Amino acid sequence: MTSDSNLIVRFAQAADCSVLFKLIEGLAKYEKLSHAVTGNALALQEHLFGSRRYIEAILAESAGQAVGFALFFHNYSTFLTKPGIYLEDLFVLPEYRRQGIGKALLTKVAQIAVERDCGRLEWSVLDWNESAQAFYRSMGASILDDWRICRVTEDALIQLGSVKFLSGKTHLIS
Repeated sequence: MTSDSNLIVRFAQAADCSVLFKLIEGLAKYEKLSHAVTGNALALQEHLFGSRRYIEAILAESAGQAVGFALFFHNYSTFLTKPGIYLEDLFVLPEYRRQGIGKALLTKVAQIAVERDCGRLEWSVLDWNESAQAFYRSMGASILDDWRICRVTEDALIQLGSVKFLSGKTHLIS
């Protein structure tokens, strides 16, 4: 159990990358996707704190132990002509759930979005995760039924990235 006075929500620092990656592995396990984790703490550190920062993260700590995190990055709305924040992951260790930690993390990301004059905060939720959907709705989120995520990865990404356009014709780069 944790109490509000016991909870610290803060931006991750370089020294946190190993514990942050352990939490990412915990998320993957919860989502039954451990087999999909191919990254590592060093790559995470480079993307969080390297010369080009792709992502940001906040940690939730209770009694000095990391118990949850939120990882996010900026996107852009052309219709609003404003930046937004995409929340890639929000995770709280199972034994620390229902104590307000997820709410604290989501609230902090929303505060960051407001401070940065973002037009929206968005994220995805798995269709089977009804408890997360209920939580997000309770926080004021709408779940968009008419949008679908499109994804290109691995060989398909390489293939798509190899297409070269010349004089209105499509050619594969070899």
